[in-house]
Amino acid sequence: MPRAGLTPAAVVDRALELVDEQGPEALTLAAVAGRAGVATPSLYKHVTGGLAELRRLIAVRVTDELTERLSRAVLGRGGDEALAALIDAYVDYAVQYPSRYAALPQAPQDDPASTAAAGRLVEVILAVLRGYGLAGSELIHATRTVRAAAHGFASLSTAGGFRLAEDVATTRQRLTGALVAGLRDWPR
Repeated sequence: MPRAGLTPAAVVDRALELVDEQGPEALTLAAVAGRAGVATPSLYKHVTGGLAELRRLIAVRVTDELTERLSRAVLGRGGDEALAALIDAYVDYAVQYPSRYAALPQAPQDDPASTAAAGRLVEVILAVLRGYGLAGSELIHATRTVRAAAHGFASLSTAGGFRLAEDVATTRQRLTGALVAGLRDWPR
């Protein structure tokens, strides 16, 4: 019988606590079970696919968290302001949760929950870029460009890649400015 109060979502909560504190390499079923106060085999009642399923559930949760963060940031904004808010929210999430960000899938996954979560994330970016009058293939190319810029800046930020004396916030503003200029001249 499953432990009262322990659900797949609660297992993911314990797993994310572990990942936040000790990094993604610390993620094991035994460590999560210890945090949940159950024996390792008991986790299989809640995460039937073991560690692979737990990693998939974490990826879905992280994707949904990032989507929520981006959605809140761009809500009520349009054009350049929405794009700047999107980039800021994306990078800020990665910097706040570097180990969670590392769990964000960078390629399409084969399961429906991951595909749906990724679709929701991409839809936020698409919505912002539609504000530039983009559609069809050009909308997809622009989305890839924005994703590459946001992910690149986020990855470099979390890895400590910006160690020169100049202010990183100014660099982020310059990146956003370059994206805005490029989107204004983007082929339609």
